[in-house]
Amino acid sequence: MVGKKNIVFGFIYLVLTAALGPVMIIQYYDGVASAESVRQDKVGALQQAVTDGFEVDLEPMKPVDIAKTNSHAILALSARLNSRGRIEEIKGGPHSHGNLEALLNIVVGILLAFLAVPVIFKQIISWVFIAGALLHSGLLYLAVGLEFPWAVTLLGSGFSYIGPGLLLIGLLLAGVASFMGFRGVVVKDSL
Repeated sequence: MVGKKNIVFGFIYLVLTAALGPVMIIQYYDGVASAESVRQDKVGALQQAVTDGFEVDLEPMKPVDIAKTNSHAILALSARLNSRGRIEEIKGGPHSHGNLEALLNIVVGILLAFLAVPVIFKQIISWVFIAGALLHSGLLYLAVGLEFPWAVTLLGSGFSYIGPGLLLIGLLLAGVASFMGFRGVVVKDSL
């Protein structure tokens, strides 16, 4: 069965991509926790300054002090958002694409079992999907998640279009093959 390698690859790649997601973002959680702590301190100071400024029996704060406290709170909020940005970049890039391309390989592997087209055509479709997944989300994992310099260089060049291009070619070929020879499941009447 030609699609068997896609099904096996798809399940193994799905486990790998699902496991690598948390591994890649764990290193950034310390920065997020630190930024969250600073944010809480600064916003708390701002809230205290506003509360103290409105109480009647206390002397109101000077506008300069309120502006400084406000600036510190805004900068702390910005630092917290920036610290989460790297985690969101990893989740939105290699992690989601890797999972999607793993599932796509499983579906294509199953589809290839139901196609009555020449074996060489099935082999081409099969290998195009595997290569497309590795050259697209695989390269994203190496560049964005694991930060390999050579992968970042490849991702910044025109080479980064090969993986997505292969996946689109694979989808087109699978569509043509389905049009040519989809045989479906034959169910015989028992009567």
